[in-house]
Amino acid sequence: MNMSDLMKQAQQFQEKLATVQNDLGGQQVVGSAGAGMVTATLNGKGELLSLVIEQAMVQPDNTQMLQDLIVAAVNDGLAKAKALGKSEMARLTGGLNIPGLL
Repeated sequence: MNMSDLMKQAQQFQEKLATVQNDLGGQQVVGSAGAGMVTATLNGKGELLSLVIEQAMVQPDNTQMLQDLIVAAVNDGLAKAKALGKSEMARLTGGLNIPGLL
């Protein structure tokens, strides 16, 4: 394979990578905690889009538990967003794990 072909393949890969990353921004995952009392919606890039807290959790004596549930719901959503990103990258790379892509 000559250098010109290699450069074309690299450029095509970069374009596909940009498309996948853009598509991830349009996909959503939902993390939850406390049996759904707190839910966090994130996009595939890991950006928090919304946070929903059930009214029953909004009590002055529940502050610490509510904080813990928010952290847990967001972390659950982040884990799902990361898994989604890995899945999309695996499709792009044919299953090869290329460090630093996502």
